[in-house]
Amino acid sequence: MVDVGISCGETQKRMERMNLDMDMVKAIFISHEHIDHIRGVEVMAKRFRLPVYITPPTLQNSRLKIDPSLIHSFVPYEPVCIGGISVTPFPKQHDAADPYSFVIEYNGVKTGVFTDIGLCCDHVIRNFSQCHAVFLEANYDEKMLEESSYPSYLKKRISGDNGHLSNNQSLELFVNHRPDFMSHLLLSHLSKNNNSPELVYDLFTKHAGKTHITVASRYEESKVYHVKKDGAEQPLQIYTRNQMTLF
Repeated sequence: MVDVGISCGETQKRMERMNLDMDMVKAIFISHEHIDHIRGVEVMAKRFRLPVYITPPTLQNSRLKIDPSLIHSFVPYEPVCIGGISVTPFPKQHDAADPYSFVIEYNGVKTGVFTDIGLCCDHVIRNFSQCHAVFLEANYDEKMLEESSYPSYLKKRISGDNGHLSNNQSLELFVNHRPDFMSHLLLSHLSKNNNSPELVYDLFTKHAGKTHITVASRYEESKVYHVKKDGAEQPLQIYTRNQMTLF
């Protein structure tokens, strides 16, 4: 599981509605310390005795209280193996202590979790171009943000190099760097006030080709998607904008 931004109880309810059992979850990986990514971590780790993979700076700034025996660190580009799944962290730009995104690989199928990114740096481009499926941030529409009631400092934070990706920045990454074998793009982390699911969907479907486009809801779980390569099948469950991704 990548991040737990909703409560443990709500996570269980959503999984149950999809006929998924918590016994399936073997570990939690934390991308950074912002509350919409860690809200349910403490309870979930304690209740199910799940190992939590988190870097020391992120742990310190999160102020999470987790049993030390459950805490594990990771370093960039050193894969962590959980059963048959390999999780490779890579650094990114965001206004957090030590932010990471992840590429999850199983039987040659690679799925990326790319959210909370201020800039499409070389790390982002290189990893994006290797993925069969990607959970990609499309946080805000530039015009909607500019015309919003947000104060100037917040607009600058969101649109800055350590903030979030706009629809156009995400689209540029998709159009210029997606591999031919990318079958699924799940657009995520949409701003409630400065974006529109319909706008994002229409924007990306014009350029989708054979890639299936989905906009992840902030209010409910989405379908289970099966990403295939050479007969292998990797279940991918995408939940809400509030960050909880289950592989």
